[in-house]
Amino acid sequence: MIKAENVQKRVPMAGSELEILKGISLEIKSGESVAIVGASGSGKSTLLGLLAGLDETSAGRIIINDTDLGQLDEDGRALFRGREVGFVFQSFQLLPALTALENVMLPLELKGEANAREQARHYLERVELGERMDHYPRQMSGGEQQRVAIARAFAARPRILFADEPTGNLDTRTGGHIIDLLFEINNQEGTTLVLVTHDMTLAQRCQRRLVLEAGELVEGN
Repeated sequence: MIKAENVQKRVPMAGSELEILKGISLEIKSGESVAIVGASGSGKSTLLGLLAGLDETSAGRIIINDTDLGQLDEDGRALFRGREVGFVFQSFQLLPALTALENVMLPLELKGEANAREQARHYLERVELGERMDHYPRQMSGGEQQRVAIARAFAARPRILFADEPTGNLDTRTGGHIIDLLFEINNQEGTTLVLVTHDMTLAQRCQRRLVLEAGELVEGN
């Protein structure tokens, strides 16, 4: 489902270039759960962003479900993400002016889903927030906000879910509950799960771990 071929990423820096990723090649099968781990600065989040089509490679190819992301322009990648991909971020990225229900409904409405409200309610109930649907993010704890983000990600029924440090802003107990919910729904939905984490407890729940070191894949390919 996901294939990276000699992926490189370089960015300009002080008259030269900084090489963040150095020829990454990997494959992730449909329905697989994979953790990308490594020290800070190893290129984990950069790789996740490239795999998700949030950024462009400097060299190499990324192919998802027979679609070469390098052949798409920015609008094309945005359409592809809306159709195929879901996200869960460390910072939750909820819209503060919308309730939990409205935050989950928004991507569904943008896709033109006729039953957006029903789908949003269903997934909020699945993450145990049935009584908090009308609350705004500021009225919710960090763990509750992340549960809204998980409901939002799964409600669109993506084929692939990308998560960037999904427990990074949570205490250990709350983070453990979030991990349980993430894998419970992921297993039920059969979604491909690709996540970046420093949390080895979370990484060990995945079927496979990809280890990055200074921009190179040193284990798990």
